[in-house]
Amino acid sequence: SNQLLGGTGKSDHGAASSHSTAHNSKTEQPQRFTFSPEPTMEDIRRMQAEFTDERDWNQFHQPRNLLLAMVGEVGEVSELFQWRGEVAEGLPGWTESEREQLAHELSDVMIYLVELAEKCRVDLPQAVLRKMALNKLKYPASKVHGSAKKYTEYKD
Repeated sequence: SNQLLGGTGKSDHGAASSHSTAHNSKTEQPQRFTFSPEPTMEDIRRMQAEFTDERDWNQFHQPRNLLLAMVGEVGEVSELFQWRGEVAEGLPGWTESEREQLAHELSDVMIYLVELAEKCRVDLPQAVLRKMALNKLKYPASKVHGSAKKYTEYKD
C-alpha cells in the first residue's frame, strides 16, 4: 500500500463488472468484462521502475522482498473478502468505497508481481502465453469440460 503508483486521473475500469448484455443466436448472455487496453504490462513495468528509481528504492526491491510484499498485499485482498461467504461476480452489494479499496489492493498485487517478474528477468506476457499453451495440453476441453478435477484425476 505504501509503495504504489500514483493515480492517473482516469476512471477505474477495474472496480466493477459490466452489466450490459450481448445477443447471440441461442440465448442472451452477460457481456464479458474486459480491461482497458492501456496501460500495457510493459507500461506498468516502466512506470513502477521510474517510481522506484526516483525514490532510490531499488536497494530494497530485491526478489525476496518483492515476493513478501506481494504476499502481504494478497493478504489485504483476502481481508476484503473475509467473512462475506461466497461473493458473486460483479460484487453485488459492495459499496463504491469497498470496490475502490479492492481496486487499490489488486493494483498493489499486480505492481509487485510485475516488478518481481522484472527483477527475475521473466518476460511475463510471453510466460503467460507459454503457460496457457501448457494448460491447454494438461486440461483438454474434451476431457475436463464442466469438471473441477485436477488433471492427475482424469489423466489416462
